[in-house]
This record gives sequence, C-alpha cells and structure tokens, in this order.
Amino acid sequence: MTEKLTAREAELRLGQIKLLSLDVDGVMTDGGLYYTEDGLQFRKFNVKDGLGIKCALKAGVEMCIISASKATSTIARADHLGIQHVRIGAEDKLAELKAIAKAVGADLHEVAHMGDDLTDVALMQAVGMPLSVADAVPEAIAAARYVTAKPGGGGAVREICDMIVKARTDT
Repeated sequence: MTEKLTAREAELRLGQIKLLSLDVDGVMTDGGLYYTEDGLQFRKFNVKDGLGIKCALKAGVEMCIISASKATSTIARADHLGIQHVRIGAEDKLAELKAIAKAVGADLHEVAHMGDDLTDVALMQAVGMPLSVADAVPEAIAAARYVTAKPGGGGAVREICDMIVKARTDT
C-alpha cells in the first residue's frame, strides 16, 4: 500500500503538477450506465466537477481524459469543458498518458492521475501523484497517495480541482 498524504500535503503536491489525467466511468461519473428502451446508453456527469475543471484549467493546469470506453458522450463533455486531450477506447491507457504528457511537456512525475478501478492502477503507479475516489476498488485505493472524501461522480473531481486552484493561488 502506498503511503497516504494528508489533505494539505496533497494540496501542496497538486499545486506543482502540470497535467491532471482523469478516468471517466467511476471518476467523472458515478459509474452507472443508463440504457433507454431502444438500447441507447448514456452517462450522468457532475456539473460541480465541471466548474472545478474549468477553474483548474484557468489556473494553468493541463487536463486530459483517458477512458477505455468508446462512449462519444465523453468527447462532448470534454469539448464543453475545454479539455483538449481526450482518448476514448484506450486499450493501453498508460501509453496514451505518456504520449499526452510528452505533448504538453510534462514528465510523469509532474502528472496526477485520478482513477477508480483496476485499469487505472498502472497509470497511478507511473505518475508522481496518484489519486483515487472514495469508492474506488481496493487496488486503486492502495495505489493512491491521496483518496478523495467524495465518490466518483459525486464531487471527487471538484475536490481535487479545488485543491489545485487553492495551492496555485495561496501566497
């Protein structure tokens, strides 16, 4: 199990990152998938997380979304928020993160990744600031340096974004 940081220690560390990487299902959403009678699938994103993302972007943090899901709603949400680096249908999430980090000029130790499930653990082990949501699987929680108080889709992303903004604006 990775040693956990206090909220203040995590905030200070988050203030130094160049890139925040986010998973979608279980992080930006509650992990639930909704289906209509005709089989259309959709997700619910948290509006408070969205404002937090916009504030963190304004504070100068690069953002990316990397998801194994091929749901195009992720692209629409990222576009609405101003997130330029989006990978859906990612079979090798770590390779995608490395490519994005290189493109934005960040070393992996300057990257935070927020995940909730087994497909995120390799990314969490590779970055300088691994994060998980409160309701993540035990393996993701074990790999995280900081675990949010809030669950995925319930304000966890906002919690981290607020920490980033606070760390970058505190004098």
